[in-house]
Amino acid sequence: MPSRRDLLAMAPFAAAGAMTLMPATARAQSGPTPGGAQAINSTVFHGEDIKSVTAVTEVFGRSQRTTAAIVEYDAPIGSGMVDANAWTVAGRTVMRAYANDHAEKAAEERDGRFVVLELDPEDDGAVTYAPDVEKPATVVVSQVAPVHAVSGATYAPTETAIINTRQTNLIVDDFQQFRFTDPDTGLLLTYNLYVPKDYDQSKSYPLVLFMHDAGVTGTNPLRTLQQGLGAVSFASPEDQEKHPAFVLAPQYPVAIANDASQISDYPEVTVRLIRDLTTRYSIDEGRLYTTGQSGGCMASIALNIKYPDFFAASLLVAGQWDAAQVAPLANKKLWIIVSQDDAKAYPGMNAIAQVLEQNGAEVTHAVWDGRSDAAAFQNAVETMLNDGSDSNVFYAAFREGTVIPEGVNAGGGSGHVWTWPIAYAIPGVRAWLFEQRK
Repeated sequence: MPSRRDLLAMAPFAAAGAMTLMPATARAQSGPTPGGAQAINSTVFHGEDIKSVTAVTEVFGRSQRTTAAIVEYDAPIGSGMVDANAWTVAGRTVMRAYANDHAEKAAEERDGRFVVLELDPEDDGAVTYAPDVEKPATVVVSQVAPVHAVSGATYAPTETAIINTRQTNLIVDDFQQFRFTDPDTGLLLTYNLYVPKDYDQSKSYPLVLFMHDAGVTGTNPLRTLQQGLGAVSFASPEDQEKHPAFVLAPQYPVAIANDASQISDYPEVTVRLIRDLTTRYSIDEGRLYTTGQSGGCMASIALNIKYPDFFAASLLVAGQWDAAQVAPLANKKLWIIVSQDDAKAYPGMNAIAQVLEQNGAEVTHAVWDGRSDAAAFQNAVETMLNDGSDSNVFYAAFREGTVIPEGVNAGGGSGHVWTWPIAYAIPGVRAWLFEQRK
């Protein structure tokens, strides 16, 4: 079964350079602090030589975590003179330290005013947002040994710990937030939109719609981005380099689908929003895609039934629908991912696949090991595509017992919710989506 580290490693889409995990012996462990954090009123915002501290967060499979503290000095620090043991971060493990000329994580160090302290995402205090956690991204940094500047100056250890006054959220910050007033209903819909880097009005771009599950229903527009990979994976530097695209992630204030195979007004409001976006941006209406997990998957199915010519293809993750309604999807391009541990979605999707086949769909089935590494998943995707060269529907089920992490109760909806982080971390499936056209 996947370890906690495996599930975390599936998901970080870092901006500059992927996160590298170092052996435990190479880590510098911060000293113990009451409650895992230092009291804010015993810290300062800057020091004599330190101008500021920035907390960096990344989105993982089912959480957002603080993965770095960036210390800004008033003069360049020498790249060859950075020792991780010169800093501590309260309640956190410093895995790597290096100088940089930009306030960002990087694969290689260079002289600069910024010292990047990469932190262990598995620390107990790393999580800032998860299904049961919601707290600020806080890093409390102490310089505990001399630090040498390029000029030859030596900066003495800090007398008081310095708390961050800035926060950078990798990929999440690349989305913009807007509100759409639906002309038909008057309803307001807040949404997140990723506009491709170096957007060129003379070019045409695809658009991916991600609809979230019921668990983050509410009015905070960032929740759909912070909860997992459904939106941010498509906006990652890796994906955008290969497939520049708009990514749309609405934040729904009420539930959008239910187990009675009904949808609220908001999925149809979303269709009208997309139509509006195509008039304001250079979006290719032949390359509109929808995806969603759980309720978002169900809403994707419903929209495909009601608007059969709207989406070029769909990625359906851990959902279900009334099989008696899905015959119109028999000619659609679908990639379905579900877990055999999912008590509702697995039998539900089996029933849907049967109806699709009865109505002429060419369906390729496969059972995957949810514990597979990236290479194994890529091979699994390629095998399915080769086996189903004439197929329009691909149905991958994670084998029973391979999605729920060790130590997690297998009861309740575990087989359902732990499907999401694995499904959206498979690059080959996302690439398949972008290859489809109407």
